[in-house]
Amino acid sequence: MAKVYFIGAGAGDKDLLTIKGLKALKRCDVVIYAGSLINKDILTYAKKDAEIYDSKSMTLKEIIKVIEKAIKENKNVARMHTGDPSLYGAILEQTEELRKRNIEFEIIPGVTALFAAAAKLNISLTAPNFSQTITISRIEGKTKLPDNEKLSKLLCHGGTFCFYLSADKIRSIVEEFLKAGYKEDTPIAVCYKVSWPDEKIIKGTLKDIIHKTAEIKKHAVVIVGDVLNMKPEEYSKLYDEKFSHTFR
Repeated sequence: MAKVYFIGAGAGDKDLLTIKGLKALKRCDVVIYAGSLINKDILTYAKKDAEIYDSKSMTLKEIIKVIEKAIKENKNVARMHTGDPSLYGAILEQTEELRKRNIEFEIIPGVTALFAAAAKLNISLTAPNFSQTITISRIEGKTKLPDNEKLSKLLCHGGTFCFYLSADKIRSIVEEFLKAGYKEDTPIAVCYKVSWPDEKIIKGTLKDIIHKTAEIKKHAVVIVGDVLNMKPEEYSKLYDEKFSHTFR
């Protein structure tokens, strides 16, 4: 029986597509991909005779129509989303429409931009004495935030902060952190098109990052926190010779 695969295409580099995602893509007869975000090189993994649709100019109604037609013809469908489908992937409305039509689907996770950026920065997002908490959010724009998720209310928790869909709002990020009492020398990194050939990793502080990233308005993930400059005073207990547990 045919079904729909929501596949996380990864941060950009086609080699970051998971093996499971690759196998699913190869058995699909129809591929719908987010053309403004996904590296088209990934489409070279698809069947040579697969029907390819760029969702950049498609409405939800049009996407569902293509899927519905394919399923009726017993064709598997790959719905390719950038990064991981569950993180700002707008899959909720699609999966809801599929449920209404009793169309089977499966979600295959992918490598999100934050983790690709951490790898390029050679950092650990959760390091002892620096941060054990990661907050992933966005700055309010056309999509409103619940009142209790406004940045001003999140900052009191500390840890490492990551912002998606907010590259054009660096000034707002900086202002909110400074207003909350963070120091001007707090490290921040703007990671543009991580793992793509034209990627840019720009590191700075709350004091100078606005000037350094004036030309970047989209396709970037923003990371704020001491983990960016950490020099560990204490190592993790995971492999400590005096520390035993079952998680090694």
